[in-house]
Amino acid sequence: MKRILTIKHKLLIAILGVSIIAFSLAIGYISISAKKTVINDAIALTNTLAEKYSAEIQSLFENDLSAMQALSRVVLTYKSMPEKQWKEIFADMYYEYLKGNPQILAVWDSWELSHLDPTHNKPYGRYRTVFWRDGQQIKSNFSIQSLSGDSPSYARVKQNAKDCIENPYFYSYSETDQDQLLMTSVISPIIDNGKFIGVVGVDIRLDRYQPIILQIKPYKGSYAFLMANDFQYVSHPNQDKQGQSVLEDYESTFDQFEATQKIVNGETCSFVARDINGVKSYFVFTPIFFGHTGTNWSLAIVVPLSSVNAKAKLNFIISLIVGFLGIIALAVVTYYISTRISNSLISTTNVIKRMALGHISKEMELPVTTSDEIGQMAQALNETIEGLNQKVVFATKIGAGEIDYDYKALGNDDVLGAALLDMRHSIKTSQEEEKKRRIEDNQRQWANEGVVKFGDILRQNNDDMNALSRSVIKGLVEMLDANQGGLFLFNDDDPDDPHFKLMANFAYNRYKYKQKKILPGEGLIGACAIEKKTIYLTEIPDGYIEITSGLGKSNPKSLLIAPLNLDNTVLGVVEVASFNPFEDYQIEFVERICETIASTLSSVKINIKTASLLAKTQQQAEEMQAQDEEMRQNMEELQATQEESFRKTAELQSIIDALNYTSYTVEYDIQGYITSVNNAYLDLLGLSRDTVIGTHYLDKIDLDDERAKEYGNMWNDLRNGIPKKTTSRFLVNGKLFVFQETFNPLKDDQGTVYKILKISNNITNLVTDK
Repeated sequence: MKRILTIKHKLLIAILGVSIIAFSLAIGYISISAKKTVINDAIALTNTLAEKYSAEIQSLFENDLSAMQALSRVVLTYKSMPEKQWKEIFADMYYEYLKGNPQILAVWDSWELSHLDPTHNKPYGRYRTVFWRDGQQIKSNFSIQSLSGDSPSYARVKQNAKDCIENPYFYSYSETDQDQLLMTSVISPIIDNGKFIGVVGVDIRLDRYQPIILQIKPYKGSYAFLMANDFQYVSHPNQDKQGQSVLEDYESTFDQFEATQKIVNGETCSFVARDINGVKSYFVFTPIFFGHTGTNWSLAIVVPLSSVNAKAKLNFIISLIVGFLGIIALAVVTYYISTRISNSLISTTNVIKRMALGHISKEMELPVTTSDEIGQMAQALNETIEGLNQKVVFATKIGAGEIDYDYKALGNDDVLGAALLDMRHSIKTSQEEEKKRRIEDNQRQWANEGVVKFGDILRQNNDDMNALSRSVIKGLVEMLDANQGGLFLFNDDDPDDPHFKLMANFAYNRYKYKQKKILPGEGLIGACAIEKKTIYLTEIPDGYIEITSGLGKSNPKSLLIAPLNLDNTVLGVVEVASFNPFEDYQIEFVERICETIASTLSSVKINIKTASLLAKTQQQAEEMQAQDEEMRQNMEELQATQEESFRKTAELQSIIDALNYTSYTVEYDIQGYITSVNNAYLDLLGLSRDTVIGTHYLDKIDLDDERAKEYGNMWNDLRNGIPKKTTSRFLVNGKLFVFQETFNPLKDDQGTVYKILKISNNITNLVTDK
């Protein structure tokens, strides 16, 4: 006899057979490609870590470089201060910067003497400031250097005139070997109008990168090291190698893979070779760039291939175990699912057989435990049984007169259910139309009563805009059973500031007094006025309006804003807020009554403005009379002031004429160049004005070195506002002139010296006689 397989047996054979074949092929493929995949993943991971940590190291360096660039820009403020002041300020700034940055060993600057001292005409020589750490102390030194020529390193920075990072070097500020540290210098030039005038730099200890290098261990036995562009070890797990050359360990390896030039060019480089311990490893060199310095270092990571292969073998064993467990789990799940499907089909078949015999009862419904196709089939069968039961109950209720009994047809093809629903619908339609007619009659009666009420309100207080506004908004809020309302009227008294002013605000049977104005087009009020249309909102923006009562604050549920429109001109806006929605008939009533309100407000406004203009005219007449008297008094005072001014001006001009007649006057700018000279001085020297204007005060003065220094100090005192007297000798066209001179600094309203006035007396004859 032929054996018939059940659905459960067919599912088990098909699913388990295919799964075993698929798992076998997958495990075979994994065993072949696992090693290559793991190695590729290890290379990718190593490259990613190299990029990550190189970016971290680069960020630390660029922070210091950015600080140097900022300092180089800050020190350019020296031009706005005397030399002594900016030197003291910059010294304090360097001290605080070094104090707040523990990774910095020293901060220093150098200024070209040729820039600080105009008399220094040599291309070398610099003023140097340095602050450095000595234990817990910060020491400083100020000195003049390079008087015999620039050092090679400073000359290089001076020539390049751009940011730079020096190669690593050992140095001790205490000048003892045991205190020497491996460090580098970050330098930024000071450029003023395209001219090199000095540098600002910091010295950074390089052991700050050792913790980063030590934590780079992606695999067992792996390590990393940091290398400068001159192939020095900057950081290495073996600290004895710091400062040594990488080429001593890997020169032949670099030559084999042409890595040297790639590293110098700042390119990423990777290869497989043996490290210094003879272990075959994967090497990757990632460049680290420092701003626009043109200098790059490299971060190297070394990973032993034996560690990577060990992980591949472990992954293969884990794959075998997981595959075997997966097949077992699949067999259990397949058996469980096939059993549930088979049992559900048997139960459904038995129920359908009973329905075919005409049996309908609640007990025939199947349990639904899933939402898949089996569950959907059982649910559809249960709905069919439930629908038949509901038809029986609904028909019984309709027969008993229970028209509102809830029933829903099973679908468009449910002929019996649709007929019962049509009968109930006809009865209900008749009842609803009667109810609607009663509601419309009540609404019309309410609107008519509102028109009569507002007619009484608008006839009162027609000479007081404030009182009328309060009565209108109160009546509207009460009529609508709202919670809060406001009446805004257009105010164009000031042509430069037209706005809508809140005239009345009513809430919870009380008037609220608030000062508020809204510009045309501003917010919802302004938009309503511009568009001349009613705005009705049931979703009100947060914070737009709050209804306040003794119990607290709350946002309204609905907001109605209507314009007071008269002859296509908006005279104002009404705003009403409520916790309840406004019905259409209420909105229609507000729009209709707003036209009546606008007409009344327009008449009141005209009456009030007429009375105001009359009173204002009388007041202006009185004010103009008072202003005429005040103007007459002001004119008399102004005439007396002008006469006094003319007298003082004449006296001052007499003094100036006498001074020009008896003495020789010259005006200088603060740099010592002549800007003005009187005719007596020109006639005495036999020079033209064009020859003298623009010459320096030291020109044609017979001075030795000591006198030249005294004149320099004197001019510095004049810039600081200190008058000076001196005797000077001039040699003009072979003739010697001797003057006794008085220098007077002239200051502006701010107390700043802006020019120097020199008054000279010719004492040549007195000196010659002696």
